[in-house]
Amino acid sequence: MRAILVSLAVAVACAPPTPPAPVAPACQGPCLWTRLADVVDSGIAAGAAPGAVIAISSRGVRYVHGTGQLGIGDTTRPGPGTVYDLASLTKVIALTTGLMFAVEERRIGLEDPVSRHVAAFRGGRRDSVTIRHLLTHSSGLPDHRRLWELSADRSGALAVASATPLDTTPGVRTVYSDIGAIVLTQALEHAYQERIDSLLSRRLFTPLGMSATRYLPPPSWLPRIAPTERDPWRGRLLRGEVHDENASWLGGVSGHAGLFATADDLLSFGEWLLAQRAGRSCVRPCPVLPPATVSEFSRRQEIVPGSSRALGWDTPSPGSSAGTLLSASSFGHTGFTGTSIWIDPARDLVVVLLSNRVHPTRNNPRLGPLRGVAADRAVQVTGELSGPRIR
Repeated sequence: MRAILVSLAVAVACAPPTPPAPVAPACQGPCLWTRLADVVDSGIAAGAAPGAVIAISSRGVRYVHGTGQLGIGDTTRPGPGTVYDLASLTKVIALTTGLMFAVEERRIGLEDPVSRHVAAFRGGRRDSVTIRHLLTHSSGLPDHRRLWELSADRSGALAVASATPLDTTPGVRTVYSDIGAIVLTQALEHAYQERIDSLLSRRLFTPLGMSATRYLPPPSWLPRIAPTERDPWRGRLLRGEVHDENASWLGGVSGHAGLFATADDLLSFGEWLLAQRAGRSCVRPCPVLPPATVSEFSRRQEIVPGSSRALGWDTPSPGSSAGTLLSASSFGHTGFTGTSIWIDPARDLVVVLLSNRVHPTRNNPRLGPLRGVAADRAVQVTGELSGPRIR
């Protein structure tokens, strides 16, 4: 377990003495973090995943706790440097952030027809689909297609995605769509004339010092990468190779899946995004986004009444991985492999939970409840620790 940062320890040590109380004092300091660790420990012990890492940044104070083991036959305990397949967190960490850059630089407009940026995405009702529709999963596209069975290579798979007919009229129904994210990937790559992996490495990961975040991790990383599924399609256990079949067919590089990262790096990303939304400067040189842009992307859009979708991001809703205590201004996302991130501007809080719940099989539904419980406990613990503010 990582210790509370020095600032918190000093604050506790330097507090003036208080007279004895007739009742034992409430749990404070590291003991409070134990409440959060216990929740995750219990979930992993109950089979939610082989192992997990819970990582918190509360007003810049970090706490990271790893539990369980990397996988079957590997008893290494996960920690802040363990690399996980992020699955659909790729949609927000990479794709949505890239689109925020593109919108701010006027390379792409939210109300642009998608056909302006993806020439093959045209005809019939698709002509009325906008970038905003795709980001809010309200385009009318279906959720999924088995591109690896419908095409011969990456370019063919992209063509199949772009030619996918709509199931419904744009703007009338929310359907979470990987196909929409793959089309958005093409729009972003067209806008910059650069593939998404090199674009995000250059514009975001390298400037923020996210050295353990990338597509296509090298073989030297394998000992610290959590394995995922024993995949029947590929006929092998996946480790350091993207779990999502469509992302694999796209060469491991897509906006809907393919990114690998550590809990430490995701805290850095969340802290950066909170700073940009609040208009705060970074400690080190970093990419700059106007607060209005971050606020627009992270607010609930209500294109489809009742939908929780922001632009790329999701917002809290009953029964979601956000739990019940995060503020209404919070935004986050989950990944199929067992990953999640929630960012709460009202509390200056980042909550990251990384696991490989699909190891050795995806037929494991036990992680779902743990996500919301862990988010609630993180809010409770950081609220008790911080009081008005942690410095």
